[in-house]
Amino acid sequence: MRFLYNIALIKYGLLLRFVALWNPKAKLWSHGRRNLLKKISADFAGNTSDVVWIHSASLGEFEQARPLIEALRRDYKALKIVVTFYSPSGYEIRKNYPLADFVYYLPEDTTANARRFVEIVNPKIAVFIKYEYWFNYMNQLRKHQIPFVYVSSIFRPSQTFFQFYGGWFLKHLKMGTHFFVQNNESVALLAKHDIHQVTKTGDTRFDRVASIAEKVDGNAVVQEFKGDGVLLVAGSSWPGDEKLLVDLTTMNPQLKMVVAPHLIDEAHIQQIEKLFASSVRYSQADITTVRSFKVLIIDNMGMLSAIYNYANMAFIGGGFGAGIHNTLEAATFGMPIFIGPNYHKFQEAKDLKELGVIRVVNQKAELEAEVKQLLHNPQKMKEISEKSKAYIQTNKGATQSIIDFMKPFL
Repeated sequence: MRFLYNIALIKYGLLLRFVALWNPKAKLWSHGRRNLLKKISADFAGNTSDVVWIHSASLGEFEQARPLIEALRRDYKALKIVVTFYSPSGYEIRKNYPLADFVYYLPEDTTANARRFVEIVNPKIAVFIKYEYWFNYMNQLRKHQIPFVYVSSIFRPSQTFFQFYGGWFLKHLKMGTHFFVQNNESVALLAKHDIHQVTKTGDTRFDRVASIAEKVDGNAVVQEFKGDGVLLVAGSSWPGDEKLLVDLTTMNPQLKMVVAPHLIDEAHIQQIEKLFASSVRYSQADITTVRSFKVLIIDNMGMLSAIYNYANMAFIGGGFGAGIHNTLEAATFGMPIFIGPNYHKFQEAKDLKELGVIRVVNQKAELEAEVKQLLHNPQKMKEISEKSKAYIQTNKGATQSIIDFMKPFL
């Protein structure tokens, strides 16, 4: 099985390098790994500090890693923190993240790469976020007697580990020093397969979004844009999401909308402008006239979490595609949240739906009816807001539990 795994990874790497001839994302993936181990070796020449290695697939998982990085930086000043990403969408945005000493792409998971990376970096402990199972890296960490933990993980019976053909994968999974999981179902499933080094801590993002709510900065443009109206923030939206939103502000005179798309390339921004007639880009907004528009389009990165502070309700994108984006950033400020139907892999979305905070919509008319109903029932909106905030506060604390576990290794 190891031979087949390695062959499959090599073929996949070759395919991506071929696709990189015309695909910008694949090009970043490929170019980012050129001479990467040489660079890492040069960076670590003569290093005598203890190291923690934290690996995330992409930007979403990095938000789960971030509270850990902040806590480690606060408590262990001399520690070197290495952050790796698999995807360009994570690395390219966070490659200059100031709380990490080193940020790299993860070298491809071949036996030779994994061995060399682990020997160069020589971490005291490694942290894999959520779903990052790279079996040569796991094997090399075990061989070098380096503990590795999983954080904010969710396990489901459909995963490869638990299939009749998944014995090799399950064997490697059992090497994990500890698993910090999000729900009781994961605890039970792992125990069924004789993995007992497990703690249910929930999701570290609760700590992250709670801290955002405590430290959020004001935004005069968004505040002026909202005025005395009711504000819906469409966060991380895709074209399919935006088509559902297009008539909301014309049907409801008191409603204003901020659209913060997942992709902010010029073509997508222009597409949004065509959908929403009374719209203005944030980069072009004038505080003296912005209130006259119905839709404010966010055409930069990094503002969304703070903008939720002004929202009365939110629509979180991705639910008509691969899966919803971060609902917790909106929930921490307290509001009804609308999502598409693809949410079942996200424990927080299931919890918030059960509480009545999240409403799942399948079509445009359904969303319009839900929004109209809430606009005519301020007391209901207030009740949902309180439930939303309470859910975040109740589920904080995962980060400290994980740091407490890591202390003996640091």
